Amino acid sequence: MKVLITRELPQAGINILHQYPEIEIEMNTGAPMQEEDLLAALKTVDALVPVASDQVTKKHLKAAKKLKLIATYSDGTGHIGIEEATKRGIYVGNTHGDLTEAVAEFAFASMLSLARRNVEADRYCRDKKYRYWSPSSFIGSKLMGKKLGIIGFGRIGQMLARMAKYGLDMEIVYNSPTRKTEAESLLDAKKVSLEELLGESDVVSLHCPLTAETTHLIDEHALRKMKPLAYLINTARGPIVNEKALVEALRDGIIAGAALDVFENEPKITSALLGMDNVVLSPHIASATREARIEMARMTAENIIDVLINHRSPRYLVNTKLQTAENIDSLV
Repeated sequence: MKVLITRELPQAGINILHQYPEIEIEMNTGAPMQEEDLLAALKTVDALVPVASDQVTKKHLKAAKKLKLIATYSDGTGHIGIEEATKRGIYVGNTHGDLTEAVAEFAFASMLSLARRNVEADRYCRDKKYRYWSPSSFIGSKLMGKKLGIIGFGRIGQMLARMAKYGLDMEIVYNSPTRKTEAESLLDAKKVSLEELLGESDVVSLHCPLTAETTHLIDEHALRKMKPLAYLINTARGPIVNEKALVEALRDGIIAGAALDVFENEPKITSALLGMDNVVLSPHIASATREARIEMARMTAENIIDVLINHRSPRYLVNTKLQTAENIDSLV
């Protein structure tokens, strides 16, 4: 049984798979696979392990004659044609839930870096521009007691809210398709409309999935609703933000700054953003802690073993229509 891994995984996950001699591992290292190479490789594999930047479309699934499982090394699954996979009886498993603390911490750090201009100050020192102390240098914003607006109030959004509430005594407002009554009680959070959230918040942090409805959710209209001294944080998915509109808003002082870990046309970054001091950029690393990466590798390996060795649906199953009775029994 052959497993294709599109990017190099932590050895912890590979070691688990090596316990099963029936499993043959083909792992691509370095740069992403070329489209033609991926399509060719898919013809002979039983399981595919992509990452969030790998597109697994109907074309890929049509080429995969033997494929039983897509065990994505990610929480999000927007890069996978789940409906098509389900039609073809192909399981989709993810690493659901393990990124929560890592991504929330990163969003929290991004918020602080923006408000206190840490990245600007670091660059200033490295460029050997620091000649003397000045009381007017790198004046930032205090976050203690300010209002944090969270768009998408799932596990990550709620974890960020906890950090902000109990760490900085921030007021929490959120926008979500459903009301989160337990979180409201624990965090004194308030569900509001999107326009109200944008208009009231000192920091807006994105934690919603990428869908047709959320693509360009943050556009020119949304940005103009925000406060002039507000910050935007995106650790979710790049296309949620219209980068052209964001550049104009940053350039014209519509908002004070932005921290982006994901990009609209990733890995390409809109060139204007690169020259802006009020922008903090990072290469999609919000979940990049040793602990999270190792645990993700373990969960991925478990998904593969469940399907290829134990002949049941993966324990971290996304397309639950394919759930098997054996798998349900084992998890009770």
